[in-house]
Amino acid sequence: MKPPKSQSPAMGRRDFMAVSAAAVAGAAVVAPSASVSAQTGAGTDGLIHRNERPDKMTYRKLGRTNFMSSRLVFGCGAALQGGKGVNLLERAFEEGVNFFDVGSNSYYKQSENNLAPFMKRRRADIWVTSKAPIRLGTVLREEDELTVELAKQAADIWTRLLEASLKDLDTDYIDAYYIMMVDHPAIVKCAEIREAFDKAKAAGKVGHFGISTHRRANVCLEAAVEAGWYDLAMIAVTPAGWFDMAAMGPVRNGPDLKGMRPSLDKAREAGIGLIGMKTGRFLAPMAEGGRNKTDAFDTFYGEKLLGATLSPFQRAYAYVLENGLDVMNADMQNFGHFEENLVAARTSHEYLA
Repeated sequence: MKPPKSQSPAMGRRDFMAVSAAAVAGAAVVAPSASVSAQTGAGTDGLIHRNERPDKMTYRKLGRTNFMSSRLVFGCGAALQGGKGVNLLERAFEEGVNFFDVGSNSYYKQSENNLAPFMKRRRADIWVTSKAPIRLGTVLREEDELTVELAKQAADIWTRLLEASLKDLDTDYIDAYYIMMVDHPAIVKCAEIREAFDKAKAAGKVGHFGISTHRRANVCLEAAVEAGWYDLAMIAVTPAGWFDMAAMGPVRNGPDLKGMRPSLDKAREAGIGLIGMKTGRFLAPMAEGGRNKTDAFDTFYGEKLLGATLSPFQRAYAYVLENGLDVMNADMQNFGHFEENLVAARTSHEYLA
């Protein structure tokens, strides 16, 4: 791995929905270190700095990875299918985004291939993660345990998926690889999968291990904390609480986001960096139950956030960023989506400090 290059902030094509430098300076931002270790990629402060542009973006340390991530993560999976979002990548980079999350071609067709040229061009200056679902060919019920045979099968599948992702990304190393769409704690705590990760890490193929979950995310996050070997968790959350993809909405009778805070804090104390996702899905017109519900989360917001000139999606992202999540992964398929999400990530601290 090459050490990160020094970045000098440069203005984009236009300065849209500007935020004052003074306001951004008040956020939790760490300036790039002057000295970088070629062995670890970390600065003299022990943190990993890549493409930091504090006049344009705010940053947060992702758990024990020590990576200072842009609070807006570029969700490349759906956005890069068919190459439709490729033209957004450089724009995001210009605005200080340094975390790009993609997904296996087994789920997101050609997304990894379409990210590969940008990744190769900007490799020293960005953090890249990918993920893949482990499909066992059998349905695990909530009460089922994982047999030794299934555990070995799961580990083998994870290894093959990682190898395929490295090939499709045209790289020999990725910063982190997740178990995608995991919904069973037995898979999360599978020692055989952990051993497969350890082998891949020892071989220099992957740096960190994570889970990505949008069904039974609460029990999966708890299992990740108990397992003790996860560095990252990408979880589906909304201001109303856990989001369940199967129900296409917040979990009924569950805690709201502030009620979830003990679980989130426990994970962070365990060294897990927390990445939010699916926050705006319930508000989207195509979501079941989401049609005409753009005010669905308003009861959770204070006067200042409600009075801000923000869209319902921006309010939701800002609220989640300031109530327990380190960063937010957003699927951005056009410049309008990107600009909207960028403002939310830049200014969340202004409304919910």
